[in-house]
Amino acid sequence: MSVNVEKRVDGPGADDHAEAAWELKERIRREEGVLKQRKRFFTDAYRRSTTHLLFEEETLVGFASVRRDGYILFLAVNPERRGEGYGERLVAEVAEGHRTVTCHARTTNESALEFYRHIGFEVKRRIDNYYEDSGDAYYLKLGADGGLKDKLSDFVRR
Repeated sequence: MSVNVEKRVDGPGADDHAEAAWELKERIRREEGVLKQRKRFFTDAYRRSTTHLLFEEETLVGFASVRRDGYILFLAVNPERRGEGYGERLVAEVAEGHRTVTCHARTTNESALEFYRHIGFEVKRRIDNYYEDSGDAYYLKLGADGGLKDKLSDFVRR
């Protein structure tokens, strides 16, 4: 991760960076076939959540939108920047304010599942036909053992 990373936050009701987040999400959708939300759904969910964003030289490299209960609605990192700690840092930022962190991931999205397992998420259950396109999902949870902040504290300091 570059030393020139700027963290920004759009709180509930704000959408200062929603368009940049949408553009990154859409790029990933086109290239990888995931993050298939419609723009209105995405924008409404973005405005209702807190979104942690990481920028390098005014370029959005990743973001995580989270509900008040610690559920990650969206997590996206620029494909060229994956493996550099951005995803871990975003999850760590989310974890700072929550006892547990949860999310869903497509059962077919091996790279996302590998990432989540790597940082300590556990699959709690499978949900068939979860997504609008009938795709199946896993419900994942982090922090059930109370050691969430310990697991991710190194990523916040980066």
